[in-house]
Amino acid sequence: MAAAKKSCAKAGGVRFAEGPLAAGPPSHVHFDEKLHDSVVMVTPGEDGNFMVKVGFLKTQHRYEIVFTLPDVPALRKDACPAPVPSPHLRITDITPAPGGGLKVTCEYLAQQEGVLCEEALLLSETNQDVCVKVQVQARVMDRQQGTPMLLEGVRCIGVELEYDSEQSDWQGFD
Repeated sequence: MAAAKKSCAKAGGVRFAEGPLAAGPPSHVHFDEKLHDSVVMVTPGEDGNFMVKVGFLKTQHRYEIVFTLPDVPALRKDACPAPVPSPHLRITDITPAPGGGLKVTCEYLAQQEGVLCEEALLLSETNQDVCVKVQVQARVMDRQQGTPMLLEGVRCIGVELEYDSEQSDWQGFD
């Protein structure tokens, strides 16, 4: 039974040397300059909210993620996290960034494999009507899939114990 393979092409990113292949040295792959940035990417949305892409992480690991949000005039310097945080994403610190904006430090526990998106809310301490949503997107790998190269601004701060039901000391019924 023959299975058809899907081809998925993305615009930009990788380009191959042009011209016919020679019998000499192997051809080279060239990467766009924007791919060399290995930092956490913060993308503002049209609605005033933000998407933060933190790259590859590993399941059952706890990470500290530091990123800078652009200046949000409504928040200014009186930003605080919402009192009801996400169970896997917790904002631990918000300070004014030296170049303007807000430097946000959060803790993230990668629980399951896949492309995950957790949400945190930033509120103003002086204006109840102000609320900025920050979505943190991570590509989480399984524990056996190797070690990801962490982006600048992301560091592993712990490994959670994995529960394995086969390690039970229960003897069963008599």
